[in-house]
Amino acid sequence: MQRNRFLYLSIFSSVLVILYMFFQWKIIDIITVFLMFPVLLLVFGFFIFITVLAIITLFKNKDWKPIVIQVITILLLLIVPFNQIILDIDFKTNKSEREQIVKMVENGELKPNISHDSSLIQLPKKYEHLSSGGGEIMVEKSGDGFNILFFTYRGILDNFSGFVYTPNDQKSFKNAFDGDFKEIDKREKNWYFVGSY
Repeated sequence: MQRNRFLYLSIFSSVLVILYMFFQWKIIDIITVFLMFPVLLLVFGFFIFITVLAIITLFKNKDWKPIVIQVITILLLLIVPFNQIILDIDFKTNKSEREQIVKMVENGELKPNISHDSSLIQLPKKYEHLSSGGGEIMVEKSGDGFNILFFTYRGILDNFSGFVYTPNDQKSFKNAFDGDFKEIDKREKNWYFVGSY
């Protein structure tokens, strides 16, 4: 009975860590970066505790199943690009709606509407899910069109990431949006993923 309970704890801790990896950006968007540390400590602290117990159980009771589960989870954490998977899913599932927003900005239907920042647009309620951190996008004039940033992570000051639409399909926005982009990856024609930190 005790062995089964420990096996279930091992499975639970592993599933918890993997779920955390898949949903960490949604969790941050809900509880903010400041409260993320306790969640991180709880999830990974529990996982490490169970891993240590699994090692002890291996030598003490010759029960290898819990440690195998923990090792497989550790390998998954090292091998699987969770962030990339989430970004790919986000980009593909929301691209058509983001393109609708781009057209609305270009047609003048959406204009900057945040009083303290003339480059921010609060999206209509039904589109708020397209940009993390409050449903706002950043817009900057670029030649005949607009560079538009949809946030995937909205940190503090210049620490943010997101998908940028650029009308001329150029990386001319390198210093745009008051960011110092360390990462610029082309996704598709006119679409880039950027990270400023």
